[in-house]
Amino acid sequence: MKTFEAIGAIETFGLVFVLEACDAMCKAADVELVGYENVASGYISVIVQGDIAACQSAVEAGVKAVESMGAEVYSSVVIAGPHLDLNKIINRYQLNTLLSEEEGDAV
Repeated sequence: MKTFEAIGAIETFGLVFVLEACDAMCKAADVELVGYENVASGYISVIVQGDIAACQSAVEAGVKAVESMGAEVYSSVVIAGPHLDLNKIINRYQLNTLLSEEEGDAV
């Protein structure tokens, strides 16, 4: 797996708000959408990766987008220079992994 300088994440309540956050994040900076996780009871996290400045800009844009819709961001973070072992977590939430699991559920 390709390594990045940073990862950024936002957690909010509801799919509509996380979609708005993700859209703003990807439009605001040169980041790659890693994936998402429905944490519990409607809380959803979205993860991006890229260089440090891009992740910071993306997370700021995502937070602003959610708040402009009148919703609350439960948490947000930018991790600069993530330890390589974080890939073990990030790999679990990659879109291609999540989509292949859903296909297996449909069979």
